[in-house]
Amino acid sequence: MTELRIGVVGIPGKWSTEALADAVHARTGFRLVVDMAKVVLDLETGALLYKGEDLSALDGLIVKKVSEVYSPHALDRLELLRMVEARGVRIFSKPEAILRLIDRLACTVSLRVAGAPMPATVITEDIEAALDTVERFGAAVFKPLYSTKARGMCVIDANADARSAIAAFADANPVMYIQEKLELSGQDLGMVFLDGTYMCTYARVSQSDSWNTTIHSGGKYAPFEPDAELIELARKAQAPFGLDFTTVDVALTDNGPIVFEVSAFGGFRGVKEGCGLDAAGALADHVLAQVTA
Repeated sequence: MTELRIGVVGIPGKWSTEALADAVHARTGFRLVVDMAKVVLDLETGALLYKGEDLSALDGLIVKKVSEVYSPHALDRLELLRMVEARGVRIFSKPEAILRLIDRLACTVSLRVAGAPMPATVITEDIEAALDTVERFGAAVFKPLYSTKARGMCVIDANADARSAIAAFADANPVMYIQEKLELSGQDLGMVFLDGTYMCTYARVSQSDSWNTTIHSGGKYAPFEPDAELIELARKAQAPFGLDFTTVDVALTDNGPIVFEVSAFGGFRGVKEGCGLDAAGALADHVLAQVTA
């Protein structure tokens, strides 16, 4: 036990948030889950208050989740945490690093600048350009800029209904993020890194005819052993973001591996069920080592 006071920013009641809070409590005797929907920032004093607790008086904060779903509003919550960081509180991962991953387009641009292999991708607000893209790809996955677990994504095929399907997507998503639909052989990979060091890899395996493999769509976790080349590819993909804990989403295709995205928060359940490891405990140990260094 230590006397450190380290809070967990997350969703109260959610398994991964509670697992991380439990891991911190087991090591420090202190337990605080912070719901960002209930914090109050007083810019006059610089205090960020949660249930009477000034978060800027803590020794550290671990960010597991800032919102139930990704949205521009989640970016605002990260800005509140930047104020705590400015007052000297160590935050894992840094809010500025997470900011670059909440927006799918920001993540994609960073990955392309870093040279990560990715599916053919087009971003446009123009429906005619989107239609041309679908016809060129044959089938395309349309993705909201703010979403997780494939929520809001859809596949649009090059057929007579494509224009109306694109228009319907654009009504909710004026900036259209369009990726070529690839054959993924029913699985993709979550490659896990702790402080930039490779930890393990799990597979998400489809259990149905769904086009995606996410657990939200019925996929299951399974173990996977990547070779050194694949690990290095994923390591380079996550390196520019400087996260304390993350998962790189990778797929194996006939033309080689591709990177879909780097997760802002990483998947604890995938590590547990696919790798048999305790991600919450490993992250808590890392944070304690950094705070006491």
